[in-house]
Amino acid sequence: MSEQAIRDNIVRWGKSLFDRGLTAGSSGNISVRTEDGYIATPTNSCLGFLDPRRLSKLDTDGRHVSGDAPTKELPLHFAFYEGRTECRAVVHLHSTYATALSCLADIDATDAIPAITPYVVMRVGRVPVVPYTRPGSAEVRPLISGIVADHSAALLENHGPIVSGKSLDATVFAIEELEEAAKLAIITRGMPVRHLSREAVNDLNQTFSLR
Repeated sequence: MSEQAIRDNIVRWGKSLFDRGLTAGSSGNISVRTEDGYIATPTNSCLGFLDPRRLSKLDTDGRHVSGDAPTKELPLHFAFYEGRTECRAVVHLHSTYATALSCLADIDATDAIPAITPYVVMRVGRVPVVPYTRPGSAEVRPLISGIVADHSAALLENHGPIVSGKSLDATVFAIEELEEAAKLAIITRGMPVRHLSREAVNDLNQTFSLR
């Protein structure tokens, strides 16, 4: 995919996510790994009104090359790129239900999204909770680095979801599935929910392994 096509795809998905209320205001950020570096959404930009010409271009070492200044959340993104060689895109949102789940004190920090349906297992895998750090702080980088070998996604404590994937399309689909699973988890809290069996989860992991 050409750099222009990557830029256009970031703008297309950014608008789609914003228009559907999956991130608001100037929250959320997207990055894509290219042949010679990265393309990322600018800092304080609204995903619904991105300009492909003004997206931030970074070299392979993460240095700003052109476009507007990049998102302050680059430490989050680079931790995934460095820890998952197959990672080609990273999306971070402040979507309502996943963010709400990240604020709950009693969720399982090793697996925050209960396996109610197969789809979060298939497309996202187990989702740990990463301890709170100030948005944009480099302190999050070692925390993400500690989980990326086994996880393609995480909930940032009191902050929201972040997902990595093998393409931008796949990453968006995964973070959308995470949000839907979080919604189910929230609205069924306190109900006698039937979870997928361990055998069913193991079968999904073997068939659709995300590592």
